Amino acid sequence: MPLSQLKDSVPVTGMGPQVGAYGVQDTLRSGFSSVKNELLPSHALELSEKNFQLNQDKINFSNLRNIQGLHAPLKLQMEYRAARQIQRLPFLQSSHLALDTLKGNDESISFEDILNDPAQSEMMGEPHVMVEYKLGMM
Repeated sequence: MPLSQLKDSVPVTGMGPQVGAYGVQDTLRSGFSSVKNELLPSHALELSEKNFQLNQDKINFSNLRNIQGLHAPLKLQMEYRAARQIQRLPFLQSSHLALDTLKGNDESISFEDILNDPAQSEMMGEPHVMVEYKLGMM
């Protein structure tokens, strides 16, 4: 997690449609646009729930810095970043087991464990096209 995200103000990203190279929404990669996706959060707790894990990480890193010093949260952030980069091919769903183990989420069953079945995923596509897009060849 970059240090810029650990500041007091948390930016809200991903609220608008994604624009392609020519200024038009890339429907093939991002799907159809919806008015619901373009609206601002309707309830005050929606932003809080959306940023819950980020806020928990900020608190944990602050406590870790106060107890062990500056090196501990920086080392942990480097380990998170390295574990986040370990992925399967773009057309296969990654489990991020190393990242879950580092964060301590490997021993708990959560909402995503039950309802995040890769067989029901909407991210299906042509494997060759997805790999070329990931490598920047398209």
